[in-house]
Amino acid sequence: MPLSPMGIIITLIVVLSTMVSRVPLHGDDPRPNIIVVFIDDLGWSDLGCFGNRQANTPAIDRLASEGIAFEQFYVNSPICSPSRVAITTGQYPQRWRITSYLDASQVNRRRGLANWLDPGAPTLARALQRQGYATGHFGKWHMGGQRDVDAAPPISQYGFDVSITNFEGMGPKFLPLTLAPGWEKPRKIWQDAERLGGPHEWSMRSQITTDFMSAAIDFIKASRAADHPFYVNLWPDDVHGPWFPTLEHWRQGVPGLYLSVLQEMDTQLRVLFDLIREDDYLRENTFIVLCSDNGPDPKTFDPATKPLRGCKATLYENGIRSPLIVWGPGFVSPEKQGTRDAKTVVAAFDLVPSLLRLAGIDASTEAPFDGEDMLDALLGHRSIKRSDPLCFSRPPDFKNFGNEKNLPDLAIRKDKWKLLCDDNGGRPQLYDLHADPGETRNVVDQNTELSRVLIDEVLHWKASLQPPVVTNDQPTRSSATNE
Repeated sequence: MPLSPMGIIITLIVVLSTMVSRVPLHGDDPRPNIIVVFIDDLGWSDLGCFGNRQANTPAIDRLASEGIAFEQFYVNSPICSPSRVAITTGQYPQRWRITSYLDASQVNRRRGLANWLDPGAPTLARALQRQGYATGHFGKWHMGGQRDVDAAPPISQYGFDVSITNFEGMGPKFLPLTLAPGWEKPRKIWQDAERLGGPHEWSMRSQITTDFMSAAIDFIKASRAADHPFYVNLWPDDVHGPWFPTLEHWRQGVPGLYLSVLQEMDTQLRVLFDLIREDDYLRENTFIVLCSDNGPDPKTFDPATKPLRGCKATLYENGIRSPLIVWGPGFVSPEKQGTRDAKTVVAAFDLVPSLLRLAGIDASTEAPFDGEDMLDALLGHRSIKRSDPLCFSRPPDFKNFGNEKNLPDLAIRKDKWKLLCDDNGGRPQLYDLHADPGETRNVVDQNTELSRVLIDEVLHWKASLQPPVVTNDQPTRSSATNE
C-alpha cells in the first residue's frame, strides 16, 4: 500500500531518529530553527496588526506584538510563481525565466516562461540542508508541476528532506474538497493534479491549512527528537481563491468569504505558534518569518477602503508590498520586541542571505545573491539603508488587471522614490512614498532629472537580466549561480 502524505511524515520520524547530525554538535547547537510562513494573496493591510478592522487575526497579531512588524517589505514580483522563486533563491526570478504564474506548458511557452525552476538554482533549503538542517516544505509550491507539466523535478531536488504540497507541485499532496451551503456532499477541484505524483489525500479546503500545519508539527517534533535544527516552509494557499470557509462561518459575497477564510487560517496557524511559544527550547531557539507572496485579489476588497493603490499582478504598492512579521524571543533585541520598523526597506530575496547568516553560514560562499543581508534590521539591532534599489517587472500577461488599465511594465524603488514606466521608458510615473504611499500624485514633471536617472537604472536592470533565447520547454540555467 502506498503511504499517505501523513504516513510519509510518520516514516520520516523513524528515519530521523536513527540519523546522526550532518554537522557535529559541540555543546549547545548554535544553529537556530527557522520557519517561513508564506501566505498566498494576503494583502498588506489585511491583518489586524496592519489595520484591518473587518477581520480578527489574533494569532498573527500576537506574533507582531512579540516581534517586529516591517511596514516597508516588498516581494519581488506581484504574482505567485516568481515571488516564490525570489524567496527561495535569493535572486531575481527573471534570472530563471519565471516572470508570471506557471501554467500549462503551451501557455508558458507563449509567455516565454520556463516550466519549472531549474534545480540548479541556489536555494536556502539546500544551503541549510548541507549544514545539518532537517528541511521540510508544507503547502503551495508552484515552481514546477502544474496543469499538464508532470515532468518537473521533485521538490526534494531543491534541498528538502520531505515535502507535502497542493495541486501545484510534484509529489505527496493534499488536494482540496469544497463544500458550500445547499450542496449534498463535498466536491473535488483540481482533480487532474493526481497526475503530478503522489501519494495524495483529499481534504476539506476549509481545513487544509491544519493538514499542512499538522504535518509540519510532526516534522518539527521528529527533527528535535533526532537532534537536528529544522527549516520549515509553511505556505498555506486557502486565502487564494476560490474561497471556501466552513459552513459555520459562511458569508455571502467574495469579500465576506475572504474575511472568513482569513480568520479561519489564523485560528489554524495558532496551534503551531502556541507549540513554539510554550516549549522553552523551541521558544528560545526558533525564528519565525511571516509574509505574503503578493498583493490581494481585487475581488476581495473595495479599492476605496485600502491605503495603498493596486492589487496583485500590478506594480503599484498594493501589488508588491507585503506585511512582514518576524518573531524570535531568543534572537530579536528585547527592546525592539513589539515594535514596528517603518524605515527599513526589505525585500523577500533579502531573507535568503539574512537567514543564512542567522544560521552561521557565509552567504558569499553559496551564490551571488541579488538580495542583501538585512539581518541586523530583522533582529532589531539597527535600521539599514539598502545598497541597491529594488526593481520589478510586470507579469507579461497582465497589462490590464482589476481597476487598473494599461499598466506600467517596470518599477524601481530607490530611497523614498518609486518610479514606474513602460519597457521603453515611456509614460513615467514618479511618487514620493514617504509623503504619498498611496501613489496618488505623480511628480515626474517636478523631478525630471531624477526621473531620467531612475528610468535609466530600471532599463539597465531589465537589460542585464534579459534571459537567453531558448528553443525548447526546459529551463535555461543562469550564469548567476555557482552550483
